[in-house]
Amino acid sequence: MNGAWPQLAAERDRPTIVALHLFSQVAGKVPTALLPWRNHGWHLTLHVTPRGLRTEPIHAETGTFALAFDLIDHRFVLEDAGGTHTLPLGPMSVADFHQAAMAMLAAAGHRVRINPAPNEVEPAIPFAEDRERRVYDPDSARRLHGALTAADRIFRLFRSSFLGKVSPVHFFWGSFDLAVTRFSGRPAPAHPGGIPNLPDAVTREAYSHQVSSAGFWPGGAGGPGGPFFYSYAYPPPDGFGEAKVAPEAARFDAALGEFVLDYDAVRAAADPDSALLAFLDSTYRAAADLGGWDRAALECAPGQPGVPRQV
Repeated sequence: MNGAWPQLAAERDRPTIVALHLFSQVAGKVPTALLPWRNHGWHLTLHVTPRGLRTEPIHAETGTFALAFDLIDHRFVLEDAGGTHTLPLGPMSVADFHQAAMAMLAAAGHRVRINPAPNEVEPAIPFAEDRERRVYDPDSARRLHGALTAADRIFRLFRSSFLGKVSPVHFFWGSFDLAVTRFSGRPAPAHPGGIPNLPDAVTREAYSHQVSSAGFWPGGAGGPGGPFFYSYAYPPPDGFGEAKVAPEAARFDAALGEFVLDYDAVRAAADPDSALLAFLDSTYRAAADLGGWDRAALECAPGQPGVPRQV
């Protein structure tokens, strides 16, 4: 069972994860620049695929294309009607990746102006000026992909038991986390903002409504720590941090303002899938019950393959 949940070791894997975090910011700025803004920034996210991470189709005046990180063959890929263009992934600086990625886009006929600096990291060194050579280890990249694929599978199952507004399971390149967010349907008070190098208008639109959000953070350029699963509520209802959740290894991190379950605790569980589902279900129930959600109207049984939901 643990074979589906590869080991992630900070000393071995974090340098590659940091590199991919910064490289993914370059790619993520492309749909941000070209696609109409969709609620909560859902248009600019990446999505887990059998080979890595990929944008949704990017519809531009120059044609439709998609960008992807192939973490199996270790390539940055552009696909459009004209064919496939690739850039090898390996040890390089962010400046070198940025230059090569923009050149590949231009060679394919897609000249794009992107915001030139990363979001949600500090310091936000402009891409063209970040010349530190970054580590890229193929084994670490494959391990990251394996962990994301396993988490994506369980998040999608968790998502299937909610009838209300719920986000796709998607990957935010700014914070570098896989996430799924449930909504109560009620508006929320204005978020205070203050996320490093992210416009407050973006944050306030993202949290315009009451949510229970869960995700997987493998670590990244935003700071030390990880990998872990998380779950939080906005606005946090009274008593949320004291709620009893499962499994026993889960804890409330007051500094983060969210429940945390270490990735290694999931891997070590007798049934990792059930341990993660217990975390997702129990933390959501804490947010919904304490926040007064209409659970009877919003929830349903988990989905089953080939079986339409009964109404």
